[in-house]
Amino acid sequence: MNKKYIIPIVTLVLAALLAACEESPETSTELDNQSQNSEVSQDKKSVLDENKSTSNDTQENPVPKDSTLKEEYSIKLNNTKLETEKLKATDSSTYALKKVEDDRWELWDKLLNEIYGELKEQLSPEEMEQLRENQRQWLKDRDDQALEASLKFKGGTQEHLEYVAVLANLTEERCYELVDRYMK
Repeated sequence: MNKKYIIPIVTLVLAALLAACEESPETSTELDNQSQNSEVSQDKKSVLDENKSTSNDTQENPVPKDSTLKEEYSIKLNNTKLETEKLKATDSSTYALKKVEDDRWELWDKLLNEIYGELKEQLSPEEMEQLRENQRQWLKDRDDQALEASLKFKGGTQEHLEYVAVLANLTEERCYELVDRYMK
């Protein structure tokens, strides 16, 4: 009689052990997401730390006191160019590369807005109105060019990277153009 009960009991215990050891798909997915999130957080921290250290070095070419506004902004353009060249991805992940391009675009866009604000004060109302219309058209063209360039990666991980890289490049060019053409 003992043998009759031993086989079902052993089978039941083994089944319970195997069921307890099995990892549910939800738990596995949650763990994968947590590890990916911590990797992304570490990537963000590394990129931010590196970018902070480069932003402290941007005063490589100080602006002389007796310089003209055009000379002052030419120096700012060169300093920003140096700062953006120092931005490096911490690894080759798409996230890190996107972060660098986003930071580049942010730096150039900030300088573009500063230049535009300075031109508002410097130009006559007629010249400013013409520049305003020109700027609106440029913004539309810039966005269209960035979208067109990103379409070659449509649906891929490189799509946003290409879009922001083109935005950064065109915004940089526009900064130089505004200083050269309009500043006195």
